[in-house]
Amino acid sequence: MLQRSACPAPDHIYRPDASDGVQVLFDSIQRRTFAYFWEGAHPVSGLAYDRRLTYGEPKNDLIAVGASGFSFIAMVIGIYRGWIAPREALERLGRMLSMLEKTTRYHGAFPHFINGATGETVPFSRVDDGGDLVETALLVQGMICAREFFCGADPVEAIIRKRIDSIIDQIEWDWYTKGGKATLFWHWSPKHGWRKNLTVSGWNEALMTYVLALGARTYAIDADLYHSGWARFGHFRNGASYYGLELPLGKPFGGPLFLSQLPFCVLDPRLWQDGYADYWQQASAHAAVNYRHCLENPHNYREYGPNCWGLTACHGPDGYLICCPVNDMGIVAPSASLSSFPFLPEQAETALRFFLSYQSGRLLGRFGFVDAFAPETGWVARTSLALNQGSTLAMIENYRTGLLWKLFAKASEWQKARRLIAN
Repeated sequence: MLQRSACPAPDHIYRPDASDGVQVLFDSIQRRTFAYFWEGAHPVSGLAYDRRLTYGEPKNDLIAVGASGFSFIAMVIGIYRGWIAPREALERLGRMLSMLEKTTRYHGAFPHFINGATGETVPFSRVDDGGDLVETALLVQGMICAREFFCGADPVEAIIRKRIDSIIDQIEWDWYTKGGKATLFWHWSPKHGWRKNLTVSGWNEALMTYVLALGARTYAIDADLYHSGWARFGHFRNGASYYGLELPLGKPFGGPLFLSQLPFCVLDPRLWQDGYADYWQQASAHAAVNYRHCLENPHNYREYGPNCWGLTACHGPDGYLICCPVNDMGIVAPSASLSSFPFLPEQAETALRFFLSYQSGRLLGRFGFVDAFAPETGWVARTSLALNQGSTLAMIENYRTGLLWKLFAKASEWQKARRLIAN
């Protein structure tokens, strides 16, 4: 197990000032964001609430399965940074796995939402009440990082690894081809079957689904499905120029930033080679287009510019929003720019210092930054969203040390998938 010398978690977390050194800012912001998955976890399962109020207690038991992958990642970072002791993390991991082991699965895949006290499926929508392959992949990527981190001879660590492998090996990736179609499908329901009929095709946040399905020890898919289903034989290419920047893949102007951030929270984009794109260039260009759009500020929103940028999926004044350059409603998500640290470090640091000073620190709560704010109107979210908090925590760590990228690169699933695609 990779480990720094542990020290007790502080009784209170330092509230940073915008003028502090960047390493001090990283320590404080990561520690607060870690708190979402540690102090703010569900008390029974230890898994991640889909959302939490900045202050106050959750009003329900709704657990987000994909975001709970970041609960495993948070345990790794918490130990590495010395915020929790290994034994504390192992106890929490055991509790998390116990809930996942009793959760209803659908040909091995987990649903989008579960009840954190019982493990029962909570429907995401009327016909989305079964397996969600993409949420499952987001969960599994975090479990793999924990498995690779806890690699020692300690019997407790060995049991954790065995339990993680048992869950992963039960996922029937190949069954989600709907009887042998040339693609993976996102959802299946025992009541509604394949009614949603949504393919897992790129470019979007679902790259990890194909990586894990290719690299699986059981129920793996053939490499051909990556090319026909994910890449659509290259039809996911973009190649156009936006604000003078060429975007290799995906939607016009790149879409919301989570599309190019979630895939690379554990997968090092410098290492994935498939003949279609340079994935470091993809993630960097996507972040740069998003930044440049806020710099150009075609809608003349207040505060937009080099200090204030970052458009992604987030909470808005009237509910959940998908924000991006072609759907810019003046809602900025701190996670969007902070998760860009590996790709645009100077621009991300400038945004971080602005977020700390905005409205005398109103954006920073006990679980890190609020999910979003609207500088045009002064509206500030009262919530944190698990996926955005997890991405922030992971990508700052990858920028600082590459920890998660190094752990995932050790995984047999990654190594097998990489060999298949490189051939």
